[in-house]
Amino acid sequence: MIPGSVGFQCPECVARGMKETRQNELPHGGTRSRNPRGTSIALIGINLAVWVAILLTGRYTSRVYDLFALSPQGLCVSPDNMIYDLTEALCVTNNMTWIDGVASGAFWQVITSGFTHVGVVHILFNMLVLWMLAPSLEQALGRTRLLAVYLVALLGGSAGVMLFSEPYSTTVGASGAIYGLMGALLVLSIRYKGDIRNILVWLGINVAISFTIANVSWQGHIGGLLGGAAVAAILVYLPKDKRKLQWPLIGAVVLIFIAIIATRAVQLA
Repeated sequence: MIPGSVGFQCPECVARGMKETRQNELPHGGTRSRNPRGTSIALIGINLAVWVAILLTGRYTSRVYDLFALSPQGLCVSPDNMIYDLTEALCVTNNMTWIDGVASGAFWQVITSGFTHVGVVHILFNMLVLWMLAPSLEQALGRTRLLAVYLVALLGGSAGVMLFSEPYSTTVGASGAIYGLMGALLVLSIRYKGDIRNILVWLGINVAISFTIANVSWQGHIGGLLGGAAVAAILVYLPKDKRKLQWPLIGAVVLIFIAIIATRAVQLA
């Protein structure tokens, strides 16, 4: 794994893929992207649009932030921003603000939180890493399979947050999906016997940061890493004659994460 003009590249993966496939086909299904930066640009655009909407509507007091941020449990917030363990009815009766969480029905937050940022440094760092990693994966896997890695990793990060974070916490950011891209690059490099030292060092540093710096969601990072690595393993290790099983198996990973999220939501409710 070496640095490249569009991020980290696995030369062994590209060379092996060119030998095994026709010009526009990819070794694990799908077609070669004409513009391997296209999906990255679209994802960055969505993240920036949500970020601007949050900035224009009040940052942490924004209604967009309340709707999109992942809260395992519904929150009852007082005028001085204190959180109270009250039901929605009691919260409203006491003239406080109720903010829905996953357990109170805001299931969309397990996806929207992965496109939500507030701080400038947070979004700039996440989008920079996305730009470094995603184009190489799109070259190797194609656009549809890259999106599968990204979105399943995002869902895996949300499952990790639901399972291990404090019920009254809020989590935002694309980091879970980005850790999934790291996991996918690692799997791809191992599959084609590439030099994995750079990605292991980089991954190790980021995992250490996740566990040592306050307000960093290690739960989302680890869940995303596992989700992205699982999807990548399905894509690159299934033999060609078993390729039709790729999507059912990816669907099974999605169902596992959904089951974790739903079970935890029922417990909290």
